[in-house]
Amino acid sequence: MAAPMASRHDILTVAEMTAADKATIAAGTPGLTLMRRAGEAVANAVRERLSPRAVVVLCGPGNNGGDGFVAAELLADAGWSVAVALEGDRDKLKGDAAMAAAAWTGPTLKLEPSVIAAADLIVDAVFGAGLSKAVGGTVAETLRAAEASGKPIIAVDLPSGLSGDLARPLGFAPRSAVTVTFHRKKPAHVLEPGRSLCGEVVVADIGLISTPTRLFENGPDLWGARVPWPTTASHKHARGRLIVVSGEMWSTGAARLSARAGLRIGAGLVTVLSPPDALLVNAAHLEAVMLRPFDTDIELETAATHADAAIIGPAAGVSEATVSNLFALARTGAAIVIDADALTAFRDDPDELFSVLDRDDVLTPHPGEFDRVFPGLLAASPERITAVRKAAARAHAVVLLKGSDTVIASPDGRCCVNTNGSPWLATAGSGDVLAGFIGGLVAQGMDSFDAACAAVWIHAHAAGLHGPGLIAEDLPGLAPAVLRELYARRG
Repeated sequence: MAAPMASRHDILTVAEMTAADKATIAAGTPGLTLMRRAGEAVANAVRERLSPRAVVVLCGPGNNGGDGFVAAELLADAGWSVAVALEGDRDKLKGDAAMAAAAWTGPTLKLEPSVIAAADLIVDAVFGAGLSKAVGGTVAETLRAAEASGKPIIAVDLPSGLSGDLARPLGFAPRSAVTVTFHRKKPAHVLEPGRSLCGEVVVADIGLISTPTRLFENGPDLWGARVPWPTTASHKHARGRLIVVSGEMWSTGAARLSARAGLRIGAGLVTVLSPPDALLVNAAHLEAVMLRPFDTDIELETAATHADAAIIGPAAGVSEATVSNLFALARTGAAIVIDADALTAFRDDPDELFSVLDRDDVLTPHPGEFDRVFPGLLAASPERITAVRKAAARAHAVVLLKGSDTVIASPDGRCCVNTNGSPWLATAGSGDVLAGFIGGLVAQGMDSFDAACAAVWIHAHAAGLHGPGLIAEDLPGLAPAVLRELYARRG
């Protein structure tokens, strides 16, 4: 199993955050102290980004509102014009929130849409991540008015109305320019649509005790130390042997994209295994990537005997031949990256696919393919993280659910959410390149979960380097720039 991941990349559920809060208080830090630290973090985030202006702080009846009262006090002390708009009665506040409110001597208004008009900045401290019911009535009207005003909104913990675990609004949640959260991010900060509603996310350290988790935000600090780099003694055979199964004569480009990506990411030897009728087409387009024919699944098994990793699926065809070819690859012991058509080919009997997989194999579905192989799982699970974890456990393999918030899960329970996704990846063939990046890293001996996480991040970072006009053919050529960045930060 891979080495432990760095805690600053942890993503905590609402229950895990509550446990961290309780553990910290039980260890001797008063709740009011934590609230004052949280409010100070909010006030600092505002002051670092904006010049003094009229502010209205929207406060709810719980601890999130208490954070808002502290932020209001500190901004007012710094010379800002601040008013608080409170949902409910001030004399009904309890606990730490009541004590925070008692320290506020400025104006306290009723929370309603009219309070937005006089402000140039809105601090949203109505509800936090633990919200369990839809926001409605005057609160929803006020939040809608805040968003419609076009004035910047700074959210405390999360935009009010956004579920911390589900990452979707319960009723309505306003789009914020900045969200200040505490200790660690929650699923709503990294999964869509929550991530887009949060805007810039600031994670403030308020001194909470860390609690263990197996959910992380993807990034080089998690896997960078395990990227396989060559040494002066390396040779092409030592750097990994990758094979890619080509489709028929009229469907060969996807496999070549995967093969080129695998070579660019560092695999020492990459071979396209091609049906006989596609040999000439593939030969006309391949240079450093090698080419070998196969006609039957037995011939494929023989050709792949010495492979370290294999990719099957890109334009392979949804057919019994693809099913047989995947079984042939499984018999070789090579780690398999299973994409596109090789997933859909098992839509009538996914268990047949799972029966030949192990923890070194990687499935890379988009949502439609995911639903074919894991029918009903996305609909039944409250959010993508749970669905992908269940899928990995069911398949006994790494599962990567593609999207703007790609989720990668291992059958051992580790899970990563990727947050550097690029809109320029919405182009035909980009998924074939991703499969090649994964296969190339796995062929070099990288743990399959690490390889999937690294490949997703490299893939998106490469797309971001290019920007507008990107096509899939560009991506392999952009990989070296990203690899140079990673190589420079190693150690």
